Amino acid sequence: MTTERNIAIARGLRQRSTDAEARLWSHLRSRQVEGVKFRRQVPIAGCVADFASASVRLVVEVDGGQHADDPREAARTAAIEAAGYTVLRYWNRDVLANTEGVLEDIRCAILNARA
Repeated sequence: MTTERNIAIARGLRQRSTDAEARLWSHLRSRQVEGVKFRRQVPIAGCVADFASASVRLVVEVDGGQHADDPREAARTAAIEAAGYTVLRYWNRDVLANTEGVLEDIRCAILNARA
C-alpha cells in the first residue's frame, strides 16, 4: 500500500542518493539493462525500494554498513517479496568496486524472471 508518507520519503531519498545508488542508477535508467524500465525510490508494500521494475517484478536494494545487522531489513525484504517481487541486495562497496558484476547479476535475474 502506497501512502502519502511513503511518497514523501521516496521523493526525499531520490534527492539524497548515495554514490553507489547514483552509479547503479546511471546504468539502470532509460531501459539500458535488457530493455527493462526501472524506477528509483519506489514505494512498495509499505517500504521504499531503491530500484524496482514492475514489468519483471524485480527490486534492487543497495545497502550501506548500517543495514548489516538491522532486523528490519529482513522484514522489508519479506514484505516486498510478499507483494510478488524478487529482491536483490548489494553492498555499496560491491556496486562501486564491481559495477559490471552487479549489472550481470541483475541481467541474469531479469532473464530468469522472463523465463
